[in-house]
Amino acid sequence: MGRSSRAAPSRPVAIALGSNQGDREAHLAFATSRLRDLVRDLVVSSFIETAPEERRDQPWFLNGVALGWSDAEPERLLEALLEIERDRGRERPFAGAPRTLDLDLILVGELVRCGSSLELPHPRFRDRRFVLGPLVSIGPNLVDPVTRLTMRELLTMLEG
Repeated sequence: MGRSSRAAPSRPVAIALGSNQGDREAHLAFATSRLRDLVRDLVVSSFIETAPEERRDQPWFLNGVALGWSDAEPERLLEALLEIERDRGRERPFAGAPRTLDLDLILVGELVRCGSSLELPHPRFRDRRFVLGPLVSIGPNLVDPVTRLTMRELLTMLEG
């Protein structure tokens, strides 16, 4: 008897996008174009300008969020995001350094993972208005698998 092969389930995927170096809009457009090849039915929020949080002595960011569907494993998604960053000239000379492109894997469906190279959901997304605001604009009812709260509820708590 042969083994049955089942395709991995398609899950919602949320990715934060940011840039504070060079032509920020062009960097985010590049990322969005590449993400369309990686994630189905991609929807991208408007971009907002935000002050840097970690190191304040650098240019402001342009931030947004992309939401779509994928059946890829999270490790593969992360690898692809890092490749997109590298292709756009991302360097990591020190933590919090200015960047041409920053792509963070925020959520992959209901998955919860704590590993050395990948933590899902992203460990700091609940404290980041520049992620939650755009995410609420395109996926307000998306649920955080840890708190079981929607993105709208998380943003309300953060602003409260």
